[in-house]
Amino acid sequence: MNLTHTNNALTFILTLSFALLGVSFALGANPNTLITTFSFYELDTLLSVNALGLLTGSAMIALAATTFAAHLKLIKPMPALILALVVSIVPLLTLFASNRWMAQLGGFPVIGSGQGIIKYFAIIPLYLFLFYKNKLTDKQHVLLNFIPVAMVLLWIGGMKFYEFEAKAIVGLVETSPFMSWLYTVFSVQGASNVIGGFDVLFAVLLGTGILLNNKKLIIVSGLACLSVFLMTQTFLITANGAFSSSTLLERLGQFVIKDLWYVGNLIVIATLMLFKPAK
Repeated sequence: MNLTHTNNALTFILTLSFALLGVSFALGANPNTLITTFSFYELDTLLSVNALGLLTGSAMIALAATTFAAHLKLIKPMPALILALVVSIVPLLTLFASNRWMAQLGGFPVIGSGQGIIKYFAIIPLYLFLFYKNKLTDKQHVLLNFIPVAMVLLWIGGMKFYEFEAKAIVGLVETSPFMSWLYTVFSVQGASNVIGGFDVLFAVLLGTGILLNNKKLIIVSGLACLSVFLMTQTFLITANGAFSSSTLLERLGQFVIKDLWYVGNLIVIATLMLFKPAK
């Protein structure tokens, strides 16, 4: 995989994901997320849910368009980077809101509605690599792209050891032809522990491989991490509540499609650690 292939793959992932998210929000999907997000800024009292959906959707569609245009060098990349900052920072700041955390389970680091929010950490490293690669060293790009991967796998993977999370993923696991067998071997909590242990183990091993510059370890752990994010994409087909005839993506679909960003993070890591991109 050379640098051109990597850039093409990242552009496809970013353009596709933001176009789908943008259209779904504009059509009225996931109003609870909009209210929860914009209530943090007290905008939910100034604008209707429909208006908030159009605002959010328009920003994401514009980001998809500017990303593609910048990749083709039709425009400068700065508008895409600015939009990416806005689209990611607006939801990320709401992590400071108490309603994102599960206070009854000790709050931090147990996260509730913020599970989908922490995924926005993956965006900016991708744009920095795609359009401003020479502004940072390869080691810095690898670190910036590893951090969100490690964060989501350690954080959400760690939550799998809690009963509430084990029960929450039953609908996903039992409908998956790739994972439903876990419930024939393990209990609900046991299966969740296996999934969480897998996530945490290979996140740690990937970090170790990067630290030691061990290509074999990076390949094995990187493929394992990649399998996690590719597996979640199958939920778009197997699980209920992913697609909607009226809004394209529903809440689950929006949650799952964000994992494509982590595929992009892993592609960057592989490109810089396993291959020698052309300058």
